[in-house]
Amino acid sequence: MTTATYHPSGGFDRPLHPLHALLLAGSVPLFLGVLLSDVAYANSAQVQWKNFASWLNAGALLFSGLALLWALIGLFTVAGRRRRPLLSALLLLVGWVIGFINSLVHAKDAAASLPEGVVLAAIVFVVMAVASWLGLAATPREVRA
Repeated sequence: MTTATYHPSGGFDRPLHPLHALLLAGSVPLFLGVLLSDVAYANSAQVQWKNFASWLNAGALLFSGLALLWALIGLFTVAGRRRRPLLSALLLLVGWVIGFINSLVHAKDAAASLPEGVVLAAIVFVVMAVASWLGLAATPREVRA
């Protein structure tokens, strides 16, 4: 049995692909790890926390970049022309760019990444959490076929 979602504005939508959902939701805990590692580095001055944040940021950029690519391709479908997928893709793009800038900040020498790294990590975490929430939000009506 398949499930399709009916939208009052017209048209049917398929549910989110599981791999897209994994990529979309997988970047949020990685960006949270970046933020927590940056906070730990700011409080302890142990350089390994900065290194850990750099690697987490690289993984988060990989996940969110693939999710962004999937979302941009999905915008060209009939279901993607609505407001919510467009806003989610736009927030993913903004979050990816800020995350990339954060990776450049983390490439600086040890203490030179403070406090910009912590601020950018907090911003990118919030943006990616909202983008993932919008991308994973359930649709209002389902029709079983």
